[in-house]
Amino acid sequence: MKRLIKKILSLLYTLYAKFTLGNFKSSVKVNGFTRLSKNTTLGENVNFNGLIIQGNGKCHFGSNFHSGPNCKIITINHNFDGGNKIPYDETYIVKDVFIDDNVWLGADVTILGGVTLGEGVIIQAGSVVVKDIPNYAIAGGHPAKVFSQRDINHYEKLKHEGRFH
Repeated sequence: MKRLIKKILSLLYTLYAKFTLGNFKSSVKVNGFTRLSKNTTLGENVNFNGLIIQGNGKCHFGSNFHSGPNCKIITINHNFDGGNKIPYDETYIVKDVFIDDNVWLGADVTILGGVTLGEGVIIQAGSVVVKDIPNYAIAGGHPAKVFSQRDINHYEKLKHEGRFH
C-alpha cells in the first residue's frame, strides 16, 4: 500500500511541477512537492525531491540534476540599496540562476539569484549558496564555501560511459 501511495504522490508532484513549468521537453521525475516557474528550462533526466523556485528570474537546470527535499531557489530580492525607501522600496531586483549538468543539491539547500553552479557540483545539505561554485567542486555551509573536489578522472570516465543515475 505504501508503494502505491508513493507512486500516486510522485505522479501528482510531477504533474504539478510540469504545470508550473508550462513548457518542457525532457524527462522529469518528481518525488516531493516542486514548484517551478515559466522561466525555468530543464535538461534531460532531471530529478526533484522537493524544490521551490521563488521569483521570476530565469532558472536553468542542466541534465542529470538531482535535488534533495526542501530546496529553494530565490531569483528575486527587494531593492534595499538605491531605492527610495528603507529598509526597501516597492521595486525588485531579479537575478537568474544557472545550474550545469550533473549537479546534486542535498536536502534544505537555498540558492540565491545570480549564482552559477558548474558541472558536477555537489552542495552539502543545509547550505546557502550566495556565489558561483566552480566545476567539480563540493561546497557547503552558510554561506557555502568549496571544501573539496570530485575525482575528475573518475567523474569523466563515468560521464564518458554514460553512467547517470
